Amino acid sequence: MTATKSTAPAGFSAEEVAAMKERAREAKAAARRRSGADKGDGLADLQAKIADMPEPDRSMAKRIHEIVMASVPELEPKTYYGMPAYAKDGRTICFFKPASKFKMRYATLGFQPDAKLDDGTMWPTEFALLDLSAANQARIAELVQRASS
Repeated sequence: MTATKSTAPAGFSAEEVAAMKERAREAKAAARRRSGADKGDGLADLQAKIADMPEPDRSMAKRIHEIVMASVPELEPKTYYGMPAYAKDGRTICFFKPASKFKMRYATLGFQPDAKLDDGTMWPTEFALLDLSAANQARIAELVQRASS
C-alpha cells in the first residue's frame, strides 16, 4: 500500500485550509494596525478581495458593499476568512461568501452571532444569493440594519 501525502489536514478541504490561513493573516494585520505598525485599513483589504473575485461574484460583492455602507455607514469594512465583511465595535456582524470561494452554486450573505437577527427560537444565519433584484437589495439593507441595531 502506498501512502499519500495530503496538503490539507484531515477533514478540511483545500479551500477551507486556505480560508484558515487568510484568517490568520487578517488577525496579524489587525494586530499591526492596532499597534500602529501597519497603516493599512480594512476597506483597502476588502476592496482588494473583491477585485480578485471572478465574475459574477465580483459584481455582486461590489453591490453588496454599496448596500451595506449606505444602510449602516458606521460599520467597519474588513475581511473575514478572506471574504468581505463588516464589523461593529470590532466584532464581525455580516460577511459575503462568494460562490467561487468554496466552489458552491450560489453566494451567501452570512451573519455572525453578534448580529441581532433573533426571531423566536429559530432563524437563518446565511442567505443564498442568486441575484440582486430590487427586492433582494431592499431585504439585504433591512437585514443589515436589523443585525447592527
